[in-house]
Amino acid sequence: MAKVITVDVARCNGCYTCHTACKDEHVDNDWSPYAKPQPETGQFWVKLNETVKGAVPKVRSVYIPDFCNHCGKPACLAACKNGAIYKRNDGIVIIAPDKCKGCFDCAKACPYGAVYPNEKLAISQKCTACAHLLDAGIKLPRCIEACPVDALGFGDESDFADFIEGSTVRAPEAGTCPNVFYRNIPGEFIAGTVFDPKEMEVVIGARVRATNGGKMWEVVTDDFGDFWFRDLAVGVYDIVIEADGFEYKSFKSVRSKNSVNLGDIALERK
Repeated sequence: MAKVITVDVARCNGCYTCHTACKDEHVDNDWSPYAKPQPETGQFWVKLNETVKGAVPKVRSVYIPDFCNHCGKPACLAACKNGAIYKRNDGIVIIAPDKCKGCFDCAKACPYGAVYPNEKLAISQKCTACAHLLDAGIKLPRCIEACPVDALGFGDESDFADFIEGSTVRAPEAGTCPNVFYRNIPGEFIAGTVFDPKEMEVVIGARVRATNGGKMWEVVTDDFGDFWFRDLAVGVYDIVIEADGFEYKSFKSVRSKNSVNLGDIALERK
């Protein structure tokens, strides 16, 4: 049964504990036949990708942990001419350091950027899912065991069937059948604050509509005059704001890529 890694992005708070635990386990430690020591810098067998969306004060930071995907059809394995890359019975993909010749074809072939050339040792390196720990009877890789918010999971595919259903994977178009599954990756947002310039007060309960391709979303401003359209697809949206006693306000062709803060929006009284 293949092992899988699961990532609940909604839980990840960007603490970098997974990254640090990986470094602690692999830097200066030789876990042959699975891995030679990971360099202190330049390689990230667990990489935490941070994206900041929007503009102050409507800002959201998104943290997405990134690993070797231990693919069902690994591009790195197909590219290796030296028989150095193999899949274990549990599906974990290993680059055997004693067989690697340092051609780095595997690093070029990986669509996820998860294979790193180590020119000093003349080998390619990557996450091993802590195979040395699994062989010792420890159930979890260090990064996953160390996660303080339970954003990461690891185990047999059958144990995570409910999580995998409806999840997403990275670069599915590559056809590698990755075994790292993500849920709750947030989409883009469009946000703003509505206020009455005459009274210098926010407008509570204003109706805000967003339309795109015949679809419509509607929210109302909260007690702070704020509105948020969350988890939008990248696209172009028309925004209309209406409130009793005020002229309506519209924004045409708002592009949601990288998320948008429309800022403080003044409504004129009728």
